[in-house]
Amino acid sequence: MADSLCWTREGGRLSLQGELDQDFLVPLWDAREEVTQGIDTIDLSAITRVDTAGVALLMHLVASIRQQGTSVSIVGKSEKMNTLVQLYNLPPDLIP
Repeated sequence: MADSLCWTREGGRLSLQGELDQDFLVPLWDAREEVTQGIDTIDLSAITRVDTAGVALLMHLVASIRQQGTSVSIVGKSEKMNTLVQLYNLPPDLIP
């Protein structure tokens, strides 16, 4: 299991790796404005763990990208992510 959260940007893709949870997401939160510039895809395929704080951060990243006038998609969502989205009865467009 990973013990941190890392990210890379390539073209319009933001790829997250590791644990997207409250223990590790502060650096991404702090860098969110620069990280979302020019992004249209968030790749979660290398995320090993997610909690509700991670879902909240993703919703914020999606909203930030949309405020830039860009459509965004999330790829590589795990069953855990889908379960959390359903559990909180979130509209599908918040985590597209």
